[in-house]
Parts: sequence; structure tokens; C-alpha cells
Amino acid sequence: MAKAKKSRASKQDYLSPQQLVLSGFESPFSNQLLATNRWVMLANNIPWDALVNTYNRQLGNKFTGAGSINPRVAIGSLIIKHLCNISDRETILQIQENMYMQYFIGYSSFSNEAPFDASLFVDIRKRLTLEQINEINEKILAIIDKKADTDKEQASNDMNEQDPMGNRQSAEENVSGQIKDAGEPPAPTHKGSLLMDATACPQDIAYPTDLNILNDAREKSEELIDELQSNLSTVKPRTYRKVARRKYLKTAQKKKKTKKEIRNAIRQQLQYLKRNINSIH
Repeated sequence: MAKAKKSRASKQDYLSPQQLVLSGFESPFSNQLLATNRWVMLANNIPWDALVNTYNRQLGNKFTGAGSINPRVAIGSLIIKHLCNISDRETILQIQENMYMQYFIGYSSFSNEAPFDASLFVDIRKRLTLEQINEINEKILAIIDKKADTDKEQASNDMNEQDPMGNRQSAEENVSGQIKDAGEPPAPTHKGSLLMDATACPQDIAYPTDLNILNDAREKSEELIDELQSNLSTVKPRTYRKVARRKYLKTAQKKKKTKKEIRNAIRQQLQYLKRNINSIH
């Protein structure tokens, strides 16, 4: 029986982003890719050279043995998979059908073939250690933070150009004065029913069995007796709290309880609770 063929990864070499130009991407629809597309913008902001160097450190001697998969194809496919939150097979299909994703992973032209077999994702994840993943994340986050600082500085410069004489402060004072004159905000007009899902419950809520409820009630009655006795000069009545607690735990901590044991434990707790209630009265 012939073995099923696997579409393995192509052995194309890695090209630095400095050598891959957007206008050089040969689209099958005879038009250029949009520079405002999210994958094109993301590809231009990611430090591919630094990520590829981090990835290549795990390959060992690349001059011996079969050639490895293009590092940008491997890293870019992982980024697409986690950004879109899709499976390994769906990631390969999306890349095969989307020319923007192919540009993101470093292709110079559109291809109808899959970049590699979906089973190679397992080998790629095994190859990247936790330290390398953290290093890749730090490099990407550094680019994002730098871009955010640049946008913030640009927005501040634009605001200063629009208001060079400091009229912004007077405008804010006028707005604050209008808010004070308006008084309290009007009450919300939207109404409706709130639907809540109780499928996820906190773990600290125990199942309400009769024995547990009686034990809680007994402990509350003992606290009430202590509170009342502290304000009176009478002798504190006997509650047998230690004996009651010991008998409760003797039954409650058993993994398997018979009906007779449960009935006896419930009867005992009822008797202690009845005695405490009489003392309270």
C-alpha cells in the first residue's frame, strides 16, 4: 500500500525585508498590494532579522543534512495562527488562499501551493524553547512600545500646532463651567432584563447537604450564645461544641456514608441545635 504524500516545506532561502519590496510582489490579479492592509503593515513593523537569528540558533549546523524551512515562513505562520486563533490545518489553508498572508511570511509572488504540511507545526513548536519565545515577544513588544511613543509624541505636536497660544486651557475651563451649570446628568432611560449564566460557579461554595447546613446553624447559634453571655452576668450554658464538632467531622469526612450514618449524624446535630436554641431563649 502506497504511503500518502506529505506536502513538505519548500527549501527557499530567507531574504531580509530590505531586499523584498512591496511593489515587487507579483499579484495574480495584476495589481499591487495595498500598503494599508493589516498584514502588510504588520510585516513592515516586525524585526524579522532579529527573530530569524533567534530561530536559527536552534538549528545547529545548517550546512549538513537536509535544508530547513524558511525561518520567516515558520515564524510568520505561528504569528498568523495565534493572531487569528485558528487550528494548524486552517492556518495552512488561510495562507494558501490569501496573498497578503503570503507577503507577510516573505513570499515574493503568489503561490497556490501550501507553504508546508500542517504537521510541521509540531516540530516548529518543539524547536522553539520558552526562552526563545520570550525573547521574540520582547522584541515585538519593544517595536510596539516604540511606535506607541512615536504616535503619542506626534499627537502632542499636532495639538501644539493647532493651539500655539495656549487657548486650550480656556476652552477646557468653558467646558467645565458648562458641565457645572448643567447640574447632575439625567437618569438613564434604557431598561431591560439582566440574564446571568450560572454555569461557572466559585469553587468555595459547597454543596448544601442537610448535615453541613445543620453544622453551620449550630456554629452560628454558639456564636450568638457567646454574644449574649458577654452582655449578661449569668453563667454560660453548656453547648458541647467540641463534642458536636468531633461527631460532625467523623461522618462528614467519610468518602462513603451509609444512610444510617447520615441519619444518626443529622439527629445528633438537631439535638445540639435544639439545646442551643433553648439556651438562647
